[in-house]
Amino acid sequence: MVNDASTQNSTLAGLLLDQYAGRIARSKRPYLLGISGLQGSGKSTLAREVKTQAEARGWATEILSLDDFYYSRSDREALAHQVHPLLRTRGVPGTHEIELLMSVLAALPHASDKLPVTYPRFDKGRDTRVPPSRWPRVTRPPKLIILEGWALGIRPQLQSALEVPVNELERTEDPDGTWRHWVNKQLRGYQPLWRKLDALVVLQAPNWEVVRQWRSEQEEQLLARHAPLAMEASAMERFLAHFERLSRHALATLPALADTCVEYDTQRHVTGLSHF
Repeated sequence: MVNDASTQNSTLAGLLLDQYAGRIARSKRPYLLGISGLQGSGKSTLAREVKTQAEARGWATEILSLDDFYYSRSDREALAHQVHPLLRTRGVPGTHEIELLMSVLAALPHASDKLPVTYPRFDKGRDTRVPPSRWPRVTRPPKLIILEGWALGIRPQLQSALEVPVNELERTEDPDGTWRHWVNKQLRGYQPLWRKLDALVVLQAPNWEVVRQWRSEQEEQLLARHAPLAMEASAMERFLAHFERLSRHALATLPALADTCVEYDTQRHVTGLSHF
């Protein structure tokens, strides 16, 4: 595959649409395509390119990001008090409003001027949702819905896998495993959403260390632009530690659950594309 990032994304989006075109065209309801990838893997950029090319083919397309369905800061503060302080940090299963996402998916096939469908946007700079008056508004049923997110398709871990901490954060701030057991239990509630996917595309990074590097590079770009709440290196390390357990689990298990697996090298070049 080509090395230039935008050309690579354009080529990849075209190949994915070619693979699923027949199924999208025949579907009586909006076709739900999941794009799952860990932090920094480029899933949002790829989703936008797929949308552009799908609309060029005449298919109305909406992108829903799992990130936009994070609970507000005040809701997560309540979780931190009721369940565990680590739930103050957005990201892990249990910090998304899955019921709202399910209701948006149920409403989109019936979207019209009289019955517009709105869905949330999350402002990561302010770490909370934007006001509902600024939410996107859909007034026609899409032919294709792209759902993208870092945890998409992940199944719960075995209880035995939760016993040993994977990093310093778990050792010192979740020594008895309360947080990780709760998060794993919440993941069961995501499975009905995963079952709604018509196809799951997994963007497979080489390993967790590379994912940490990619996500840190993103943050350095935000710092350079003086973005609000951009994280310094130590804060970034702590933030990523919340995701390490399930990221490692995703790397080990998601390719076997995928309909399409896109393999990347350390420089984010595509080295393999497999359909199952």
